Amino acid sequence: MTTATDYTLAELCIVAASQAFADEGEVLATGIGVIPRLAASLAMKTTNPDLMMTDSEAWMLSEPNPVGKRPADFVPATESWMGFSQIFDNVWSGKRHAMLGPTQIDRWGQSNTSALGGTYEQPKVMMLGARGFPGNSISHPNSFFVPSHNTRVFMEGECDFVSSIGYNPARLPKGHSLDDIDIRYVITDLCVMDFGGPDHQIRLVSVHPGISAAQVQENTGYPVFVPDVVPTTAAPTQAQLAVIAQMDPHNQRAAQIKDNPPGDRS
Repeated sequence: MTTATDYTLAELCIVAASQAFADEGEVLATGIGVIPRLAASLAMKTTNPDLMMTDSEAWMLSEPNPVGKRPADFVPATESWMGFSQIFDNVWSGKRHAMLGPTQIDRWGQSNTSALGGTYEQPKVMMLGARGFPGNSISHPNSFFVPSHNTRVFMEGECDFVSSIGYNPARLPKGHSLDDIDIRYVITDLCVMDFGGPDHQIRLVSVHPGISAAQVQENTGYPVFVPDVVPTTAAPTQAQLAVIAQMDPHNQRAAQIKDNPPGDRS
């Protein structure tokens, strides 16, 4: 496979995020946002053909839909019905992997998609809401995508509002243990991380080209576990870039990270 030398940071993040689904087998991938959705689509078309995706309404697809406006004669590759009842059965059985972008992620991996500042009754900023995330986070694997890695997202202390379960014993639902939590990857514009450090500490998995471990720590409000050897995030291949272009014909990926710089910033 020919490695690309000319690629954007968004494309690097899509390829890195696609690895979250690579070895999953037949699970339902839910990518919330352009980059997570393209990451799941890339995995389905390359590393994991058994991956399942829906059309975001009620149908399973044998081929992922491109993002953005489609031609009038476009025919989605619908395969079978996937209504709410089947979605819930899938979620509760653990056969789903969701990737989304929280506004805050604390040291325990708890995330906030609901409210910022103030009090619970009168927050300063209201957002999407927790919705199904509390149940999702205890039922199946989850990963995160963060387009701007900074100490407002990876903040000191606990999230302003805890929307999802993390590795915090004080907030575990009754009857559950830390073994039930499965946060796979955190992909940002600086690096790839997971919660595989000592006592589920957030851990640096790879740094993007031109980024140092020190920069990651500087932009994280709590200690990051840094292994003795930290690899560089692999560059996309030409074949992967071709799939990404096919799945994103209007280049919506370019607007997902501020200024969308080159993927190699060395």
